[in-house]
Amino acid sequence: MKSNEIDMTTGSLPKKILMYSVPLMLSNVLQVMFNLCDVAVVGKFVGPLALGAVGSTSIIITLTTGILLGLAGGVNAVVALFVGAKNSANVKKAVHTSIVICMIAGLLLLLSGLFLSRPVLNLIGTKKELIDGAVIYLTIYLLGSPALAMYNYGNAVLSAVGDTKRPLMYLITAGIINVVLNLFFVIVCRLGVVGVALASIISQYISAFLILKFLFGCGKDYGLYITNIGMDSHIAARVLRIGLPAAVQYSLFAVANLYIQSAVNSFDHVVVEGNSAAANADNIVYDMMAAFYTACTSFIAQNLGARKRDRIKKAYLVTQMYSFIIGAVLGALLVVFRTQFLSIFTSDPDVMHYGSIRLGIMGCSYFISAFMDNAAAGARGLGRSVIPTIIVIMGSVVFRIVWVCTIFASIHTLMSLYLVYASAWAFTSIIGTVYFIIIFRKTLR
Repeated sequence: MKSNEIDMTTGSLPKKILMYSVPLMLSNVLQVMFNLCDVAVVGKFVGPLALGAVGSTSIIITLTTGILLGLAGGVNAVVALFVGAKNSANVKKAVHTSIVICMIAGLLLLLSGLFLSRPVLNLIGTKKELIDGAVIYLTIYLLGSPALAMYNYGNAVLSAVGDTKRPLMYLITAGIINVVLNLFFVIVCRLGVVGVALASIISQYISAFLILKFLFGCGKDYGLYITNIGMDSHIAARVLRIGLPAAVQYSLFAVANLYIQSAVNSFDHVVVEGNSAAANADNIVYDMMAAFYTACTSFIAQNLGARKRDRIKKAYLVTQMYSFIIGAVLGALLVVFRTQFLSIFTSDPDVMHYGSIRLGIMGCSYFISAFMDNAAAGARGLGRSVIPTIIVIMGSVVFRIVWVCTIFASIHTLMSLYLVYASAWAFTSIIGTVYFIIIFRKTLR
């Protein structure tokens, strides 16, 4: 069996980080495409109300997937640390403990989707004409939470050993199936939002099956064996010490965005639909940049295990440079081609007008978030997660809520609302970077 693993403790860091990150970047984008394809199909073939219904769930979906991504970040950091230290016994314990943690999280999210979808959508002020479709879509979508948990778990393990190509191939397979099923369920079966939700969860279960099939059959230290699955309390504590604060960060980050969504919902429904269409760009850009944050955590953790201090510093700087460039370039492209981007999701001129307002502001701001997220990723690679989480919560959650309650409440324009993102990122980036510098100076001394 061909190995796609990358040794992160030797060789050229710019080259290896790029080799590691590009497949992961494409994987992240494909994962976003599950939801993006849903929005595009309903916008084109069902109508603007269906577009608004699906779009109204995007922040809640970001919240739930953020929990799973946070836990996966803990898995990635712990497995990478043991791989770098060449501690095969603890690598085995980590992968078999982590699968239990991630599956429990997936099942809890499934149950929350069944019972809390309508109350949460009501809480954020989802428009009356959109809520029934939004509830149906969200409930069905969250039935795929265990599959999403297992895929993110497997992706975290493989990323920790430097294999980012295999998850990409699995997602390409699932992504093609998702597109075909979307079109079939909506155009042929006329199932509307139910069809796009079903297509998404079927695709998620396929990607989860493929990645688990590989882990059960690879025969490596990081491979899975049924008889070894169980909880090691010491390893579980290490995973949760990093993963839980990250999950809390993602969740509260999404809560702040729910607050912003409530502010968007205070405008007419056509503004909500324009915001929903434009917001799809956020996930694409964030997830492409996030590939380098995962690289930052993995490379730093492996080199911490190998006790190579200089490579830790260089890995941080290289991932910072790459993520900044991606954010700046993609943001500029979205500003220039915003009309073409929005036309993927809608042909309504009013929806496109309000979507263009958001894209114009956000496209000039994405690169700022690179400094905030890379600092948090670097700190987690060094085994620190609580303080970075607090920093992000204060800067990007509390700050946003205060902004909405004060500046936006006073001015009540879309520009005053969307500028909260850049302002919060800049504030949090400064504090997060200073914290990383402080803990790095104490590392391996």
